[in-house]
Amino acid sequence: MTSTVQADIAGVAAAIGDPSRAAVLLALAGGQALTAGALAAEAGVRPSTISEHLGKLLDAKLLTVERDGRHRFYRLATGDVARVLEQLASLAKPVPVSTLRSATRAEALLRARLCYDHLAGRLGVTLMAALVERGVLVANGGALPDAPSGRTPFEADGGAEYAVTPAGAAQLAVLGMAVPQGPRTVRYCIDWAEQRPHLAGRLGGTLASRLFELGWVRRGASRRVVHVTDAGVVGLHDSFGISRGRCD
Repeated sequence: MTSTVQADIAGVAAAIGDPSRAAVLLALAGGQALTAGALAAEAGVRPSTISEHLGKLLDAKLLTVERDGRHRFYRLATGDVARVLEQLASLAKPVPVSTLRSATRAEALLRARLCYDHLAGRLGVTLMAALVERGVLVANGGALPDAPSGRTPFEADGGAEYAVTPAGAAQLAVLGMAVPQGPRTVRYCIDWAEQRPHLAGRLGGTLASRLFELGWVRRGASRRVVHVTDAGVVGLHDSFGISRGRCD
């Protein structure tokens, strides 16, 4: 009989540590499922070699696979995988961009993107700040947390717990949205680029889904990029006081 004394962090790190596998995980960080062929293109590897990378990620329990007819679709195993990727990105050095296309895509990701099923980037951070300012969310510490100087985002995350206020639930109901019940309803990630929190958890996913349904945001051509529509500029201002400039 064996006993577990510590987690195999090195094993997970090794699975993530290959650049091609990291590219696969980032391509799936928007919550969608993709085929092996699509992931090979995202990672810049030959289709004949992608299966080995996917196998390692499956063994590390970072991915799951679903079969639909002749095709297999891969997705992140849980939202926590995307959450860890976001935190690792906040520690990593920026990757230099060498083309106009990559620079445009990088700026779009910084502006607004999906972190699994919830909104991140400047839009996500701005939205969470607005929810606190308008009393939709209340923190146990009474303020929106920063990543304090000298501490990592890992330590900053979890430094405040949030709850939806009764008045906040009423505000969300105006959008046709019910507050999810159960554990992990309100969580946040420290955004890797903004170093401020964006809303995660079940509430973050439900809110993002509702904004897509309302047509206030839409997916971009790139996997994770999100764009605010003209209707969204008006809706975000009227509902949360977010100005056009803060949507850009």
